Amino acid sequence: MTSQNNKPEQEPKSEPTDRVFIFDTTLRDGEQAPGATMTLEEKLQIAEMLDDMGVDIIEAGFPIASNGDFEAVSEISRRSKNAVIAGLARAIPADIDRAGEAVKHAARGRIHTFVSTSPIHLEFQMNKTQDEVLEIVTKSVTQARNLIDDVEWSAMDATRTPIEYLARCTEAAIKAGATTINIPDTVGFATPEDHFQLFHDLMEMVPDSDKVIFSAHTHNDLGMAVANSLAAVRAGARQVECTINGLGERAGNAAMEELVMAIRTRADVMPYHTGIETTKISRISKVVSAAVNFPIQYNKAIVGKNAFAHESGIHQDGMLKNAETYEIMTPESVGIKSTSLVMGKHSGRHAFKEKLRDFGYELGDNQFQEAFQRFKNLADRKKNVYDEDIIALVDDEIGSAGDNIKLLELEVVSKTGGEHRCFIKLDVEGKEVSLIEEGSGSVDAIFRAIKAAVGAEPRLVLYGVDAVTGGTDAQANAHVRLEMNDRIVSGRATEPDTLVATARAYLSAYNRLLVERGAAAQGALSQ
Repeated sequence: MTSQNNKPEQEPKSEPTDRVFIFDTTLRDGEQAPGATMTLEEKLQIAEMLDDMGVDIIEAGFPIASNGDFEAVSEISRRSKNAVIAGLARAIPADIDRAGEAVKHAARGRIHTFVSTSPIHLEFQMNKTQDEVLEIVTKSVTQARNLIDDVEWSAMDATRTPIEYLARCTEAAIKAGATTINIPDTVGFATPEDHFQLFHDLMEMVPDSDKVIFSAHTHNDLGMAVANSLAAVRAGARQVECTINGLGERAGNAAMEELVMAIRTRADVMPYHTGIETTKISRISKVVSAAVNFPIQYNKAIVGKNAFAHESGIHQDGMLKNAETYEIMTPESVGIKSTSLVMGKHSGRHAFKEKLRDFGYELGDNQFQEAFQRFKNLADRKKNVYDEDIIALVDDEIGSAGDNIKLLELEVVSKTGGEHRCFIKLDVEGKEVSLIEEGSGSVDAIFRAIKAAVGAEPRLVLYGVDAVTGGTDAQANAHVRLEMNDRIVSGRATEPDTLVATARAYLSAYNRLLVERGAAAQGALSQ
C-alpha cells in the first residue's frame, strides 16, 4: 500500500506525506439537501470563506444542473485565490463539457465525473452491463482529461460494488488519466472496519494506485460518516470529502469540522494533518446555517451551542480547577470566544463594532448602522443581550439585505373562540401594499395576508419557531420553508415578537422564490 506518498500535482514537493486534503462539497452535495438552496451571493461568500480557511478543493456545484449552478461555479472559479475549484459531471459528454467550461476560469480547476458501479444501480438505474459501464468510465475520464489535467473519478455506490469489479473500473479510470479516485459510500452503508478493508484491499489490487490520490466520500445514514472517512485515511486515502455542519442529502455528509478536529485532537493515534485554519470553523458554520436556514442542533459536535457548555456541578467544579478535566480542545481553537463582553442598551457603536469583529463580521457602513439600531431597539426590550442574540440579529440583517418585499407594519388580532385577523403593510419594490385578511389562527391570518398581498400561492412545507436564548424575553427565531413551481426555499427571521418574526421569515422565503424565478412579484405590483 503506497498511497501515503500521493500528492496533487499542484502541491509543492516538500509537502509532508501525512497530509490529508480537504475536499469541501457544501456548495454541491450540501445544497442537494431538500430546502438548502443558496443564492449566488451566499455561495460566493461561503466559497471565499472556505478558500480563506485553507480548504484544498472546493466543489462549487453541478454546472449542467442549471444556469444558476453554472454561473456559481464560473464565478467562484474566477475569484478563488488558493483552492482547486471542482465542477461535478455525470459520465455524459455534455455534462463534462459544461463542467470544463465552468472551471476553466480557475487558476486550478478540476472536473469531477462519476458513474454508478453497484449491481443494483446498474440494473435498475442505468440498465447497463458491467462491460458497458467500463467503457463509459474510459470514455468519460478520457474526455475530461482532454479538457483539464486534474480529473477526479467517482464510483457511485462503491461500497455496494463487488471489489473485483470496482478494481477493474478503478484501473480503467487511472489508465484513462484520472488523478484522484473517489470511493463513495453513497448510501451510508459502510462500517469503519469494512471501509478500512475496502480501501486497503483496493489499493493493493489496482496497478498504479500509488500514482493517484484515493478519496473518501461518506454519507451519514447510519451515523458513521466521520468514522468511515477516518478509517479510509488510516487505510491510505489522502483526501476526504465533507461539508460544513454535515449538510447533505438525507442524513448528510461527513462533517468537515468533526473530521478536521478529530485529526488535530487525536494526533497520537492519527498522525496526519490538514491545512485548515481551525479558528475559522465556528464562523463559517454559522454562515452556512443561516444561508440554508438549517439550525445547528445544540449538541452538535464542535459547533453546537452546547459543545463547550457545562451545567453539571461536578463538571463546573472540574472546569474551574482545570479546563482539561472536561474539555479535550479549547473553544478558541475553533473560533469560539471563551469570554463574553456584556452588551446592553448603554453600549456604544465602538463596543458593538468590536463585538462584531470578535464574531468575524465586517459590515459596510449602512449595514452596520442598521444592525446597530436594531441592537439598540433590542436592548431596550431585553434585560440581557447575549452573544447569540447579536449573531442572530446580524445574520438576519445580512440575510434580508436587498429583499424586494419588506414588512412595514403588522397588526394581529386574536380572540379565544373568535376571529383571527391580520392587517399588513408591505413595501413591494418601492410600492406600498396594505390589506386585511382573516384566518383560523394568528399565523394562518398572517400567511393569508402575505399571499394575498404578493399575489402568489406558494405551498407551506415547514414552519417552526425556537428561542435564540433562554428566558421569556428571548428573541424568536422563525423558520419557514415554501415550495412553488417545483422549487423549495427557506427563510428565517429573528425578532423579540414571535408573530413579527413569523411574518418576516415568510417574506424571507418568498424573496428567495423571487430570486429563483428572476422576476418581481407581478401580482403584488398590480394591487
